[in-house]
Amino acid sequence: MEVLNDSNPSNVKLRGKVVDETMKTLVIKSAGLKRIAKKDAVFKFSLDGKAVKVEGRSLIGRPEDRVKKQNKRKW
Repeated sequence: MEVLNDSNPSNVKLRGKVVDETMKTLVIKSAGLKRIAKKDAVFKFSLDGKAVKVEGRSLIGRPEDRVKKQNKRKW
């Protein structure tokens, strides 16, 4: 996982593994733990060897509720 864009410039190009998620943030393990606000960021995830760009705004919400919700947008 990589941060492509963020309102905090020090988070841009941050790479790591998502270890926790809250309604409004992702916690990334890189050189330590870093908490990134979803609403201000664009992420790149690697899924089955393919890069997927995801706007953080589309991830906002409780993780357990997002699974139930139908997403009209494609990544």
